[in-house]
Amino acid sequence: MAYVVTENCIKCKFMDCVEVCPVDCFYEGENFLAINPDECIDCGVCEPECPAEAIVPDTEPGVEDWLERNRVFTQEKAWPNITRKGNPLPDSEEWKDKPGKLQYLSEEPGKGS
Repeated sequence: MAYVVTENCIKCKFMDCVEVCPVDCFYEGENFLAINPDECIDCGVCEPECPAEAIVPDTEPGVEDWLERNRVFTQEKAWPNITRKGNPLPDSEEWKDKPGKLQYLSEEPGKGS
C-alpha cells in the first residue's frame, strides 16, 4: 500500500506534506505534487499535513487513476524529487476547495528542491 496525491492538490501545492515524509518520496510538478508509490512506506504521516486533503491511501475507492498518475509523474515523466517545503502557489487558497480541477493539471515538472 502507498499514499496517493489526488485532484485536490491541483493548483494548490501546499507542500506541508513534504517535510514530514521520512523517505522523501514526493516529486514536484508545475502545479501538483506526486508520491512515488514504489518509494512510499505507507507510514501515513503526510495525510493529515495536507491542508487541501489531497492525500489518501491507495486503497480508497476510485483512486486507481490517481495512483497511476502519481506513478507516471514520478517515474516516466521524471519530475524532480523534493525534500523541503516550498511556497504554495500564489492563489492556492482560492483553489483549495474547488472541485473539477483535473483539466488544470500540468504535466510539466516543477523546480525541485
